[in-house]
Amino acid sequence: MEKRVYQVWKGNNKFLFGGRLIFGPDARSLLISILLILVPVVIFCALVARHLRHEFEAYYAGNAISVLAVALTIWVLALLLVASARDPGIIPRASHPPEEFYNESSASAEGGGRQTPSVPFSRTKEVVVNGTAVRVKYCDTCMVYRPPRCSHCSICNNCVERFDHHCPWVGQCIGLRNYRYFFLFISSSTILCIYVFAMSALYIKIIMDDEQGTVWRAMKKSPASVVVMAYCFICLWFVGGLTGFHLYLMSTNQTTYENFRYRVNSRANIYNLGCLNNLMEVFCTKIKPSRNNFRAFAPETLQRPPMVLNHEPEVDDTGGEKRAKVEDDLEIGGDILKISQRHNFDKVSEAMDVRSRGSSETHNDISDPNFSLGSHQQVRAR
Repeated sequence: MEKRVYQVWKGNNKFLFGGRLIFGPDARSLLISILLILVPVVIFCALVARHLRHEFEAYYAGNAISVLAVALTIWVLALLLVASARDPGIIPRASHPPEEFYNESSASAEGGGRQTPSVPFSRTKEVVVNGTAVRVKYCDTCMVYRPPRCSHCSICNNCVERFDHHCPWVGQCIGLRNYRYFFLFISSSTILCIYVFAMSALYIKIIMDDEQGTVWRAMKKSPASVVVMAYCFICLWFVGGLTGFHLYLMSTNQTTYENFRYRVNSRANIYNLGCLNNLMEVFCTKIKPSRNNFRAFAPETLQRPPMVLNHEPEVDDTGGEKRAKVEDDLEIGGDILKISQRHNFDKVSEAMDVRSRGSSETHNDISDPNFSLGSHQQVRAR
């Protein structure tokens, strides 16, 4: 039975619904992230927001507090699933190394009549980006030259275009095709935390005003508000700091990988187009379609035989010359011997031809050892 691409995919991804959704190998952490969002919101709506409903009865403002919290939660969860369940920009793998490798191998074979044990193969190439030469590397796993800003994720085992980082909370690589949704997810989570924290603090303030008590007495009367406020305060340090960091990255057109890798080198950022243009590139440009059709039937391609790039010959146990070198010399000697035998055979054939023509005129004895020489002399006399 013919298989589909997602069924023979060599990466570490997990697919659901027949290849329609693609996750990273740590997709189970996505369930933890969902619980970390849902549980505090449920506590807030059940134990805090329902009391605020009676404080803002005009125009159903009290109900709007719970509705807004639920709407923000659904929005955050939707962004989380979109960022986690789509192709982040995976570069398709090649079925064999680039043609340059085989071209160099064949040229070596044509020049010497046999393939050399070591073939020169360029591990890098230079491409021009915004008028600047950028060196791209060859990926041994995917057997492709990585495009600029592409990197191989060791967790997903894929080359991802405009690789930012692998997020364990999302359970997916963050790259060209899901970075926008990832930033919207963390920024929306920040807004949700601020909103829940503010509404819980408002309820504490209302209790203090109603009972003319202290903060501690109000906190004792509504411990759920205290728990939710503490949880949101901790989360704000994480998602809020992450939002601010990625705002800086977007305004300077960097990725997390580039920021941590090139910070020490102090390399100039050739992708920086200005703050406004950088932000428009993230939010206002059309997302490129996926390079992979995971639901398509996997093509049956003929695999080229693996080629040995670096041949390390074995060393003789006696401490003499390398065994591979000796074998090469023996093969070369055998080739020379064959050429020499062929050359001698051509000479003998030529002599036999001349002898047969000379025998018809001189009728010399074929057993005469000087026949060959005499034949040549007769030919010269004629």
